Amino acid sequence: MSLWLVTGGAGFIGSHLCDALLAAGDQVRVLDDLSTGQRANLPPSAELQVGCLTDPAAVARATDGVFHLAAIASVEMGVQQWARTHAVNLSGTIGIFEALRRHGLRVPVIYASSAAVYGDCPVSPTPESVICRPLSAYGADKFGCEHHARVATHVHGIPTAGFRFFNVYGPRQNPKSPYSGVISIFCERLRAGQPIQIFGDGGQTRDFIHVSDIVAALMAGMRTRADGAPVFNVCTGRAVSVLELAETIGSLTGRAPDIRFQPPRAGEIRHSLGDRTAIVSALGIGEPVLLRDGLRTVLSWLDQVA
Repeated sequence: MSLWLVTGGAGFIGSHLCDALLAAGDQVRVLDDLSTGQRANLPPSAELQVGCLTDPAAVARATDGVFHLAAIASVEMGVQQWARTHAVNLSGTIGIFEALRRHGLRVPVIYASSAAVYGDCPVSPTPESVICRPLSAYGADKFGCEHHARVATHVHGIPTAGFRFFNVYGPRQNPKSPYSGVISIFCERLRAGQPIQIFGDGGQTRDFIHVSDIVAALMAGMRTRADGAPVFNVCTGRAVSVLELAETIGSLTGRAPDIRFQPPRAGEIRHSLGDRTAIVSALGIGEPVLLRDGLRTVLSWLDQVA
């Protein structure tokens, strides 16, 4: 039986990871400041320590490994509160590595990066090998995390692996949260017969990945513990337009989308599509959840919590 530290474990992705780790017979210790996470997301058997990433004592209690998911995952927050988001997203990550180093803990750290590191990349689907040119503070901090993870590995002997999440969706993604994705918002509004907003013409595309596929990738990364501080895309390799997404959710809810088009958002990336070749080859990741199947899990969850 292993004991894992999960930062941000009370959040959307983190709580699903905790469920999977506990189901595998392991123990889980969660470090979360509950700024966006909720105690209700966690099962009783998960130990919760309410605190911040800069608490070295909490990190030092890590035993078999760390899943580092805590972040302020909002591009807009990075614009409005640049220094604060930087302190959490990059300095907080360095703090985890530093706490492990100070206490002589050479346990693996599996951490969340983001497709935001790519910026407006002309290569599609995008492999990990392209030059990263992030266009947001969030993307820049995540790219910085990857560089410092390499330092942690090559200088301090802390094994690391990073995972560049594309557009994650699934149950527990609060549609009312400013951090929420388009899928949870569309699902909530369409099932209630309410209009939805699309910024631009709806032709922009994204690579939507179900949270269960994220969890599978993280756990495979911890099991494999590949050498050299690798970084992997976690994606489906399939581009879906915002209009196609709205129509698909509409067909599942039996409600034709009432779309209110708005001016495009300044600086929005037109297309984002990942290449999943590397993670399949290195970690043996299986086929991702199909979009329609994943959307059904979101709608079912919304029915339960309504």
